[in-house]
Amino acid sequence: MKQNDKRFEAYARLVVEVGSNVQAGVPVWIQASVETAPFVRLVTRYAYEKGASEVLVDWSDDTLRRLRLEHASMEVLETVPDFLYERREYYCKKGTHLIHLISADPEALTGVDPDRVQKASMAMNRKFQPLRHYTMNDEISWTIAAIPSPAWAMKVYPDAADSDAAVDRLWEQIFEVMRLNLPDPVQAWQEHLKRLQHRADLLNAYRFASVHYTASNGTDLTVRLPKGHLWLAATSTDQTGVSFVPNMPTEEVFTMPHREGVDGTLVATRPLAYNGSLIENFTLHFEKGAVVSYTAEKGEASLKALLAEDENAVRLGEIALVPYDSPISNAKTLFYETLFDENASCHFAFGASYPTTLEGGDAMSDEDLLKPGANVSQIHEDFMVGTADLSIVGTTHDGKTHNIFKDGNFVLE
Repeated sequence: MKQNDKRFEAYARLVVEVGSNVQAGVPVWIQASVETAPFVRLVTRYAYEKGASEVLVDWSDDTLRRLRLEHASMEVLETVPDFLYERREYYCKKGTHLIHLISADPEALTGVDPDRVQKASMAMNRKFQPLRHYTMNDEISWTIAAIPSPAWAMKVYPDAADSDAAVDRLWEQIFEVMRLNLPDPVQAWQEHLKRLQHRADLLNAYRFASVHYTASNGTDLTVRLPKGHLWLAATSTDQTGVSFVPNMPTEEVFTMPHREGVDGTLVATRPLAYNGSLIENFTLHFEKGAVVSYTAEKGEASLKALLAEDENAVRLGEIALVPYDSPISNAKTLFYETLFDENASCHFAFGASYPTTLEGGDAMSDEDLLKPGANVSQIHEDFMVGTADLSIVGTTHDGKTHNIFKDGNFVLE
């Protein structure tokens, strides 16, 4: 039904022209589920209209992925063919625009042996680790957007009459938070991006040494920030000078925490969808930057697997601020999809830091990044911690304190 909606086409154009900002003569690589085919065809057409040299589509399917994980041998699961790496490397070197359209069932792999899922995930992460700098350093344009699928929509709206009704409701929600119900969505996005950049500029002006999180749910966490850290907003620039928006939607400003400077307790406030399973109601305890203990009401085995992905998965790589009074939060919808849920809530990320959030970081080797406090890892997994009563107090290097968040919202001036 939504394919006949003008907002459907407007969304595709927004992804191509604002999110990815496709340039003439540059290839486009789309990663998408088979269920998103109608939308992918639109994105492909608009990419070619913008002058893309070619559009490559990599299809995925939750059912096929589950069958492979259940039945393939461990040798197969832990072997990633060289040709897959070589193809990705080829397109990255050509400066491709990467567009990732997500629509996964958040519980697609529930019940699958966690050990098989973890080993397959680790094999992929290890294989492609040498190419992560293309996106982590913003060397190429990359953007992520979401398309409803029946399984995802029914998880979000279990009371819907059927999957078609659930998909329609999820489309309406996406249209709303993506500003596609406004008369000029592109102009609305440009104004929104300016507001986010203003917040980042304010934070950078203070040059905080640390931030302290407290909330009534038990969160009490101090996070030291590296010298030379940079707060960034929604817009990035690739190595050719082309601006793009990595996450659509986006409501955050973000930086890196010091990998050894996180201490205290952090309580997650939304489920984390990880490798086809949900991790819910989890609490983390940190000492000197590392998770030293944790509990989870659901998905504890998946949380354990996440933290064991590599030696630095137990450390944080990103700290992001999102007001509780934001469009996605105000939708009062639990999306079970990190792209949306992280933009309804302040969040952190396990694993790798973005080198771009450190002065000169995009020119540093992994070894050099560790020295000032950045984290280096094969993973980068966001999880949500925002609440209506969250307080964040920043302390400057001269010992002065300033309220950054009060009652869940940004108050710094």
